[in-house]
Amino acid sequence: MVKFRILGPVGAWFGNVEIQLGGAKQRTILAALLLADGWVVSDVDLSEILWGKNPPSTYQAQIYTYASRLRGHLGEESRIVRRGQGYSLERGDAYFDLQKFEEFSRAGNTAAQEGHTGRAAEKFRAALDLWTGPTLTAVTERLVDNERSRIELARTDVLERRIDADLLLGRHQALIGELSQLVSVHPLRESFRAKLMIALYRSDRQGEAFAVYREGRSLLRDQLGVDPGPALRNAYQEILTDDLPRALPSSSGLLAGRSG
Repeated sequence: MVKFRILGPVGAWFGNVEIQLGGAKQRTILAALLLADGWVVSDVDLSEILWGKNPPSTYQAQIYTYASRLRGHLGEESRIVRRGQGYSLERGDAYFDLQKFEEFSRAGNTAAQEGHTGRAAEKFRAALDLWTGPTLTAVTERLVDNERSRIELARTDVLERRIDADLLLGRHQALIGELSQLVSVHPLRESFRAKLMIALYRSDRQGEAFAVYREGRSLLRDQLGVDPGPALRNAYQEILTDDLPRALPSSSGLLAGRSG
C-alpha cells in the first residue's frame, strides 16, 4: 500500500520504502493534490505555488513533466489524472497521514464528549504522534505560506485537548515540564499558561502558579497593551479562592469549556 505523508517532510512510501520523488517542485505538486482531497487543482494554481506571480512561459509543459514523473513513481494504486486544465489525485485506499490525524481527532472529540477521558487522551496522543517534523517540509515556500498555518492550528487545538484530558486524569505533575516548555515557546498564548497554573496548583506549587500568572499579565500588558483574558483570569481566580478541585471527575466540563 502507498503511504502519503505531509505532517513533516512531504513524501510517499511503498510500505517502509520511501519513493524517491526528486526535488521540491514534484513534492509540492504531490502535496497540493493531496490537500485538494480529490478536487482538481488547476494549472494556474499549481503554477502560482511553484513559481509565484512570474511563472516561466513553459509552465504548463513543466507541470505536465512533473505530473508524469509522479505517475511513474506511484504506480496503479493511486493515480494522478488530467482533468480539464488541471490535475487531481485519486488516492484509492492509500494511507494519508493528515486524513488519519483528522480521524483520530474526531474519535478523541467523540470520546471526550461521552465522558471517556482516557480514550480521548489516547486518541489525541495518537493524532499528535503522526507528526515527524514541521508540516509540509521540502516543498516551495508558497505552498507552506498557503497551507501550513491552518494545519498547525489544528494540531495545536488537539494538543490542548490532549492536555485537558491528561489534567482530568490527574497527570498534572507529568505535564509541568511539557507545559513549561510550551509557555516558553508561546509566552502570549494564555491557554497554555492557564493549564500550567492548574498543573502547578494541583502539584502543591501554588506560589509558582501565581508567579506564572503575574509573568503572563506583565507580558500581555507590555507587549500587547491588554489585560489577561478569560482563560488566564479564571485559572487565577479559581486558584486564589481554592475553588479548583485537585482531581477532576471524568464528567467535568474542562475539555468542553476550557480548552483554550
